[in-house]
Amino acid sequence: MKRRTFLTGSAVAGATTLVAAPAIAQSMPEIKWRLTSSFPKSLDTIYGTAQTFAKYVAEATDNKFQIQTFAAGEIVPGLQALDAVSVASVEIAQTPLYFYVGKEPALAYATGAPFGMNHRHQHSWWTFGGGAELCNEALKPFKARAILCGNSGTQMGGWFRKEIKTVDDLNGLKFRIAGMGGHVLARLGVVPQQIAGGDVYSSLEKGAIDAAEFVGPYDDEKLGFYKVAKYYYFPGWWEGGAMLHMVVNEEKWNGLPKQYQSILTQAGSAAGAWMIEKYDSVNPLALKRLIANGTELRAFPQPVMEASYKATQDYLNEIAEKSPLFKKTKESHDAYMKDVLFYTQIAENYYDNYLLSKARKS
Repeated sequence: MKRRTFLTGSAVAGATTLVAAPAIAQSMPEIKWRLTSSFPKSLDTIYGTAQTFAKYVAEATDNKFQIQTFAAGEIVPGLQALDAVSVASVEIAQTPLYFYVGKEPALAYATGAPFGMNHRHQHSWWTFGGGAELCNEALKPFKARAILCGNSGTQMGGWFRKEIKTVDDLNGLKFRIAGMGGHVLARLGVVPQQIAGGDVYSSLEKGAIDAAEFVGPYDDEKLGFYKVAKYYYFPGWWEGGAMLHMVVNEEKWNGLPKQYQSILTQAGSAAGAWMIEKYDSVNPLALKRLIANGTELRAFPQPVMEASYKATQDYLNEIAEKSPLFKKTKESHDAYMKDVLFYTQIAENYYDNYLLSKARKS
């Protein structure tokens, strides 16, 4: 099914039984919005998702609703995207909401908390487990609401100039890491640095930081991290899946016709599917190229994983004691994760592990 057909049908299906299509088209106002992204244009999958989203909206409205996309820094810096929406400098932004946990810790779960759910489980929780309602409650003070629009999948652990063999190797490490993962690692001696995507390479190259995580092989290759750091670690336990959103100014959202609100939601779903499908396509080959170019792939040692897990639970529980909204969101997330993991171990995990054992022998 073509996405345009799907989007158009989803948005106006209820109306077409009562009103002829030309009448619907005439009733749709012409609207122009600006979208600021937290990412540079060079990241053609993440930033490309914003462009794809805008394209779907335009196609579903016969170009009556146009959204112009801007990369990080063209209107505001990448880490100020939510602020721009909040004050209506722009109508909409593409941004990871965990960038703003310093303002509202519950927003960690809108993107992904450390040792949280994978992308498939996150999206299920968002849609059916109350995630959308909880995260939009957290956005209320910012006069904004979120539309789910993509996911990176489980991310890599990042690029390091030196090997990480023990927990002690983390002490004093200047590490570019976003969200709560940095707060957790600080407990293990890491000095976390929050740096927008477009500035990470230069910081790593100049030695201002010792390590950096971003997304995964495809984007990391594009940003050239392998040229300035040798060791590539996995997994990115702080992002079992990183949900991305289109964050809309609430007043602008409320001013839209209902069919436009529906089109935005469906465009987010369709563009988000495009994003994860693209990553699944490009990441395996990118990882092979990185290894061929001298990258040394490493798993975080088990003692490092165990120390990180314990530090995570201690940290999240401390926040929950102080913030009722964070506590409510955490409890919802954790209960949902427990249920879906119970089923996943029986279905996908067993099946995938069996196929992996065969693939290794072929």
